[in-house]
Amino acid sequence: MTYGVNDMVLDNWGVVDRWTAEQKLCSYGPSGIGFVNFNIVNTLKVLAPIETFGHGARGFNVYAGTVELAEFDRVTTHADGSVGMQISQPIGRLVVHRGIETFGGTGDSMVKGVVVQLAAVALSVKPGGSARAIEIDGSVTTHGAGVAPIGIHGAIASLRIGGGLAALGGGFDKI
Repeated sequence: MTYGVNDMVLDNWGVVDRWTAEQKLCSYGPSGIGFVNFNIVNTLKVLAPIETFGHGARGFNVYAGTVELAEFDRVTTHADGSVGMQISQPIGRLVVHRGIETFGGTGDSMVKGVVVQLAAVALSVKPGGSARAIEIDGSVTTHGAGVAPIGIHGAIASLRIGGGLAALGGGFDKI
């Protein structure tokens, strides 16, 4: 659990073969992140929910490097600018068992040392980001006004969302 500005609950700067988190990852600070990657992770398993409450926070973020397999229980964010999952680099397979959900609109977030405006999109693949496969068993849901559930500006070879997409504050026009 973290409370500070730009605080990461778990972050990787090295090379990791297998990382398993068994307890809930929770961040309360602005621009905090549940798990962020800056290098190489072969297998990441987060067996409990990731939940963030700070403005501009993110649940999972691949800034640099890659993750071959990332498997999550559930990801939820609760503030403006708080993206559920953001992929900015190529990854292998992403699995989320109980869905991704955001409760927020557009707001400030610190990204690589710069404050930018982000919408609280549940699943975001940025330019330069890609995934071989994304499998989400639950739903991908946003509650913020005008916030789309997904934003794909990179590439996904295979995408399966078992529980559907929902923009409960409106926002499908921005997909």
